Amino acid sequence: MPRRQGYALLIALLAGTAVLAAAAVLGTALFAGQRPAPLPSADAHAAARTPAAPAHTNGGWVATWTTAPVGGEPNTERGFPGSTIRNTVHTSVGGDAARITLSNLFGTSPLLVDRATVNTRPVTFGGASAVTVAAGGQVVSDPVAVPVAPRSDLEVAFRTPRPGGPVTHHPNSHQTSYLADGRATWSTTKWRYLTAVDVRNEAVAGTVVAIGDSLTAGSGSTTDANTRWTDVLAERLGGRYGVANAGIAGNRLLTQGSAGQPGTVRFERDVLGVAGVRTVIVALGINDVQGAPQETDAGRIVAGLRSLAEQARARDLRVVGATLTPFEGFRSWTPERNAVRLAVNEQIRSGTVFDAYVDFDAAVRDPAAPNRILPAYDSGDHLHFNDAGYRALGERVDLASLERSRTATPVSDAL
Repeated sequence: MPRRQGYALLIALLAGTAVLAAAAVLGTALFAGQRPAPLPSADAHAAARTPAAPAHTNGGWVATWTTAPVGGEPNTERGFPGSTIRNTVHTSVGGDAARITLSNLFGTSPLLVDRATVNTRPVTFGGASAVTVAAGGQVVSDPVAVPVAPRSDLEVAFRTPRPGGPVTHHPNSHQTSYLADGRATWSTTKWRYLTAVDVRNEAVAGTVVAIGDSLTAGSGSTTDANTRWTDVLAERLGGRYGVANAGIAGNRLLTQGSAGQPGTVRFERDVLGVAGVRTVIVALGINDVQGAPQETDAGRIVAGLRSLAEQARARDLRVVGATLTPFEGFRSWTPERNAVRLAVNEQIRSGTVFDAYVDFDAAVRDPAAPNRILPAYDSGDHLHFNDAGYRALGERVDLASLERSRTATPVSDAL
């Protein structure tokens, strides 16, 4: 056989073998009901966590749950060496894969995690089962092929074999999680180290991120009932968008409050850094009005709110603002402080601060005493809401306002 014909025959045989192999792989994937596309690598998903990435280029990854790190947990200078932390989180949207973010923001020493799971599925970091998170840093895991159901509880567990603290945590979660220390398993309402769970779902348009205080975190709501207003919003959205909650009880907009960094400080990390962020809801300011030291200048609060809106718009994000709710009867209420609240609300309603607004004030105030919460919505302290009150807030959000053109409009009518 001439040499040229021999080369041609060899090439044809190799090509045929490759085609048969590809067909076999594809057939197996189809038979198993799986997509042949592999999970993205760590490098591929890094762009989705970059705050500068446009909202529409999330690569199929969106946040299904987040929490804002509040501070270092008291009396945890050594961390929880040898313990397994089991965080329970409630998802907003589902997906066919997940990844987690671990934060050591308030730690002063490196955090070693030698085993992590999502609903018992092993999680890796850069291909390894163990990872060290630098003091003040965070890490995003590799994608793990685990089915995540929408609006369901998910357990993210990991072991910390060596001392390292203080523990970066979020207290008052209104969710039961666990800590297993080798002797017993203890229940807790703190989320520790975990700050985000993202899912892969190309049918989800993005994530709505709500930054707020205790009224967004859900103070006064029933533990494990998932009745925060953001949970109600996720239910109403029906899987079209993820919903991420960046509420911190006691948080303020302008200055350090009883918990967490001010909204103007943490906005970049807790909002703009969320995977797939598309729309921002700002519900901050009431603690600046009623907390000590009180902000007496409504103009300063409005300027702070406007600065958050401008940062979001610079990332091509839609911004919806919430009016400040009544608190007459709460221990810090005075007519002067209430006047500041009303002045802030007047500016929000004027349409000069946000792209749109949701009138939380109108949703929960008592028509007979508009500076008070409607008794049916009051948790009992005249500042925070019960489950019915949070449902009223969640139902007040006009779903269309989350994506329509930037014209400031009241979003007081639910779809």
